[in-house]
Amino acid sequence: MRVLIVEDHKDLAESVARGLRRHAMEVELAHDGEQGLSRAATGAYDVVVLDRDLPLVHGDDICRALVRQGCPSRVLMLTAAGTLADRVDGLDLGADDYLAKPFSFAELIARVQALDRRDQPAVPPVLVRGDIELDPARRTVLRGGRRLELSPKEMAVLEVLLAAGGAVVSAEELLERAWDRDADPFSNAVKVTVSRLRRKLGDPPVIETLPHVGYRI
Repeated sequence: MRVLIVEDHKDLAESVARGLRRHAMEVELAHDGEQGLSRAATGAYDVVVLDRDLPLVHGDDICRALVRQGCPSRVLMLTAAGTLADRVDGLDLGADDYLAKPFSFAELIARVQALDRRDQPAVPPVLVRGDIELDPARRTVLRGGRRLELSPKEMAVLEVLLAAGGAVVSAEELLERAWDRDADPFSNAVKVTVSRLRRKLGDPPVIETLPHVGYRI
């Protein structure tokens, strides 16, 4: 899942980003409304966590612009104002959800994950192919009943491949879905990560490489 945090309080933004990354999310930051609108308008994020009171461009105006442009990203609006009227105003602007500060981090995680699920096809709680099992909620992987220790990137790549259900996934798609927008498309990051993942999955090999096409399980 790719998340953009638009928050001018840098310490809070960094703290939220660290927590989301611990849940295997790809997170980027913008610290003012102008930068936030520019990035969010690309539609490259599953969820935009948007502070309402931002410098340069107000969060309300960002939300309006994203709705007007038909941006597919879900918007979770944050604000220090937590009255019912404020929540209604935020939702009327087109935000998909609204969270008042101070908030529980566990609640933030739950709301971000719930927003991401809205536009996703139903996915089984545990992804299984052959003797490989990946539990996205618990972030665990088993092969033949043996637990494997994977890095967050290896876990993300495996999840994409398993969710594809045997279809081929291109290196470009893996880079887009398991890395952030600043990843170098000409790097060998995907190749190296897939190689490490193969070793950890062990024998018999399950990840097939189709030259110039992509990978599949």
